[in-house]
Amino acid sequence: MKTNYLEVTELAGESITSEQLDRLCNRYYWAMDYCRDKDVLEVACGTGPGLGYLASAAKSLVAGDVSNEIVEIARNHYGKSIDIRQFDACSMPFSDASFDVIIIFEAIYYLPSIDKFIEECKRILRSNGHILIATANKDLYDFVPSPHSVQYYGVCELSNLFKKHGFETKFYGGTALKDVSLKQKIVRPIKKIASKLGLIPKTMKGKKWLKKVVFGDLLPMPAEINASTVSYDPPVPLSDMAPNSAYKVIFSSAQLKED
Repeated sequence: MKTNYLEVTELAGESITSEQLDRLCNRYYWAMDYCRDKDVLEVACGTGPGLGYLASAAKSLVAGDVSNEIVEIARNHYGKSIDIRQFDACSMPFSDASFDVIIIFEAIYYLPSIDKFIEECKRILRSNGHILIATANKDLYDFVPSPHSVQYYGVCELSNLFKKHGFETKFYGGTALKDVSLKQKIVRPIKKIASKLGLIPKTMKGKKWLKKVVFGDLLPMPAEINASTVSYDPPVPLSDMAPNSAYKVIFSSAQLKED
């Protein structure tokens, strides 16, 4: 059966929390320094909220998603200004050494084979190119996986995977747990129990009421962000020597070693 990624993709106009908006923007703000004046590919771009922002500084930008329906939403917003294609991240339709930067944000856990994805990235990246990753931190005790996910990876697993394929990695943490609201801190153990009992809604629509209870007023998801959508909160460097449980989001830059 074909996976319906629309069920787990944040769409323009839908209700999201201020924290979700911060996380969305901060991953693209973090990526900007890597992408400036570079040939960039965003894999699993979803509806493309960061594409206009990246395109403003990149030398070139191509993006794509495995879902035709999601690709059409992104194309309808950007028209012909950005090259948006439908393709599988584990078998990408690009020539060898085509890009300087490959981005995959909040989607690496959907890949059926992360090894195939990394090898594809290695093929189409130029020497010293980067893969930029943002992913939910599986090492939190109250972590709840997406219903369509295959496997999640923490700092240790990502470090070992990329090292095996000839990449050097750096890790960063975003959305520190020490800074979340008192309500979130109180709800965390309840969330863990509810997850074990299968009581967490599985779709974006189903989660809306839960977000409102925990986070309060919700905001409309923007179709496109810009440099001033939120204030940038730079991620904090992390060690890959042990699992991290202090941040909700793990960022990783994996650089292809020059032969």
